[in-house]
Amino acid sequence: MTTFRWYVLGLLALFGAYVALEYYRPKPLDWSPTYINKDKIPYGTFVLFDQLPRLLGTDSVAVVRQSAYVQLTGAPEPDDDAAAAESSDEPATAPDSAAAQVGSLGEQASPVSYDSTEVETAPPPAAGPDVRAARANYLFVNDGFGASEADARALLRFVAQGSDVFIAADGFRGRVLRDSLGFDTDDVAGAARPGPRSLLAPDSVVLRFTHPALAGARYRLPALLARARLVVKAGRAGHTLATDAQGRAVLIRLDHGAGHFYLCSVPLAFTNYYLLRPRTAGFAAGALAYLPARAAWWDEYQKQGPLGDQSLLRVLLAHPALRAAYYLTLLGALLFVLVEARRRQRIIPILKPLPNTTLLFTRTVAGLYRQGRNHALIAEKRVALFLDYLRVRFNEASPDLGDHDFRERLSQKAGLPRARVDELLRLVNFARTAPQIDDRALLQLSRAITDFRREAG
Repeated sequence: MTTFRWYVLGLLALFGAYVALEYYRPKPLDWSPTYINKDKIPYGTFVLFDQLPRLLGTDSVAVVRQSAYVQLTGAPEPDDDAAAAESSDEPATAPDSAAAQVGSLGEQASPVSYDSTEVETAPPPAAGPDVRAARANYLFVNDGFGASEADARALLRFVAQGSDVFIAADGFRGRVLRDSLGFDTDDVAGAARPGPRSLLAPDSVVLRFTHPALAGARYRLPALLARARLVVKAGRAGHTLATDAQGRAVLIRLDHGAGHFYLCSVPLAFTNYYLLRPRTAGFAAGALAYLPARAAWWDEYQKQGPLGDQSLLRVLLAHPALRAAYYLTLLGALLFVLVEARRRQRIIPILKPLPNTTLLFTRTVAGLYRQGRNHALIAEKRVALFLDYLRVRFNEASPDLGDHDFRERLSQKAGLPRARVDELLRLVNFARTAPQIDDRALLQLSRAITDFRREAG
């Protein structure tokens, strides 16, 4: 086996070892806050969704994969729904919590501390399709809660009829719901931003319930993952259910008609990581204990989109390695197109060489001569070429073909017998003097001259 083959085998072995190493290497833990009920990563909500029937005291927990407007009214999405959506500048990030069941709590709660903001008059709910009459709990656990105008109107009518809506989000987008309920959010993580004061910023936040039965429990979460606080505008009715160590609300209840809105600004407290920690599991259980025991809807529309609305490339995009390969393929194809699109040198055409028509011309002229049946002219030209050969080859400029000395000299120079030379010169003299040359005589002359030139060199 050659050395090159050993090199090739070594490279193949190294490549195989690398592939095996990558395949069997433990996958890095994904800390992305997805809040999806099927995700078992730290910031998924698989544990909460699995324990939700126990926490709510019901066997009816349904996953919703359509907008709140469609879910509550049964009507198709309005055409101007996207245009009516309004956005807020509040981002969302937060940690996780574990599942622990807590006994049902009474409706006692401390009143909210109102700010001095001027009261904004919320527009009344616009008329629209009637919402479902059956009472239920509607739960949203998202990184950020976004409600279009149609969704917000439907949720307001739904709660006004006696249902409850629980929303855990780090940010609330859309002013219709905020103005109608009279609340806002406040980002208190400014002190933790890079700067001289960041060294003094706390690295954690302590949450506690205001209910007397849970007043002694404390739940510690990372400060940067629980940075939002809820603020109820002055003149609005609300109850603070949980606060941080400084008394700022993180869980509130807003009464609306015959029902209630429960808003929580620390959604990561409901994720797998913090639900599986005994020290923080009680917060999610205590917050959900305020909901009555009845049928519940769990929203996945804002996280996964409508049911069946999946890309044809969902298999590739679902795995990081395949997703990276797909994007690299697109990038390579784009680079290939850009490189190939450059102006290239014009292809130089292949020119065929000009054909040699000398032989064709000679044959044409010879055919003209042969048509007369008299080859004297051809014989004359043949003799002239022979005399030119003698001049160039043997330095005989103007030989006398009948001279005895010339014939002897030519025999010696050509290295041929004298008889051969005499026979050749006889045929030459005959061709020069005969009035007509037939085919046989011309052929005999041509062969004699050709043999002489070949043998004389």
